[in-house]
Amino acid sequence: MSNDEKVTIKINDNGSIRVTGDVELIDSTGAAFKVGSTFSLCRCGQSNKKPFCDGTHKQIQFDSAPRASQ
Repeated sequence: MSNDEKVTIKINDNGSIRVTGDVELIDSTGAAFKVGSTFSLCRCGQSNKKPFCDGTHKQIQFDSAPRASQ
């Protein structure tokens, strides 16, 4: 992905937040997490790999499907 392409952040129904593109993910102290050009962030709050998704949302039947206003 070139620097002039948009980063995409997709909220998956009943699941994670999928980030695609060249971004830096940092913690509250400014330290960077190692990420590739695509990764998923936990949205259910139950992942054992926070801030990353580990699929736990499927086991706990996380239910959330927000929609953008048109």
